[in-house]
Amino acid sequence: MTGAEDRTETVCRVCGFEGEVFWEGGWPNEAAICPCCGNEPDVGDAGVMGLRNYRGYWVGQGAPWSSPSAERRHKHRGWDLLEQMRNIPPQWR
Repeated sequence: MTGAEDRTETVCRVCGFEGEVFWEGGWPNEAAICPCCGNEPDVGDAGVMGLRNYRGYWVGQGAPWSSPSAERRHKHRGWDLLEQMRNIPPQWR
């Protein structure tokens, strides 16, 4: 089986943050909330248009991190928003 059902997505569809399991086996991981943009799987990222709206709003607000502790860790390492957004899979851009 090689369809969407057996894929695990570890990149946020909104901001490209990597490191959480956001989708698994075609289902959203309801326990995961992106520490960067605050997206909850299947709330703002189930369809491309909703995703783009959420992303546009988030970036328009200055791309604030939803988790201050995660923000400190990543900004200390030289975090770059545009570099992170390159992680977004093409089908979700």
